[in-house]
Formats: sequence, structure tokens, C-alpha cells
Amino acid sequence: MRMLKSLLLALALSMPMFGFAAEPVNINTASAAAIAEALNGVGDAKAKAIVEHREKNGPFKSADELVNVKGIGLKTVEKNRELIRVASAPAKG
Repeated sequence: MRMLKSLLLALALSMPMFGFAAEPVNINTASAAAIAEALNGVGDAKAKAIVEHREKNGPFKSADELVNVKGIGLKTVEKNRELIRVASAPAKG
């Protein structure tokens, strides 16, 4: 019985958690809170830096431009590439 419990536990831990998959985030329109929640390794401070960079320099043209934000490196971009969207921000006015 103990072996069966161990086997079931191992099986459960190896299965993907479908309900916990992060949703992609548009870094040109999302709030800092939404960016921090969606991207792995990006907390509140880095997410705020992303928003500030966007506001100062305009929308990102690609995910790779995130390396221009202080505290964001290529490793962070690579591990989040599938979660990063860069659709244009809506026109103001």
C-alpha cells in the first residue's frame, strides 16, 4: 500500500498543473501588477521598471527590448518569451 501511495504521489507531481499556467501579458499595455504576476522572475520592482521604461521610451517593439530595462536580463526574457506579447498600445486622443 505504501508503494502505491508513493507511486500515485510521484505521478501527481509529474503532471502539469493546467489550472496554474500563466497567461501571456502585453508589456505595452499591462499594469506593473499584471506584468509581475504573469512573468517568472519579475517581481513588483522589475515590473514597475518595465512600465516606467515604456512610458519614457515608448512601446516595446519586441520582447528582446526588455534587456534595456534595468534589472531585466536575457535569461529572464528567454524563460518568459512565450508569455510576452508586444502588441501596440492603443492611440491616445
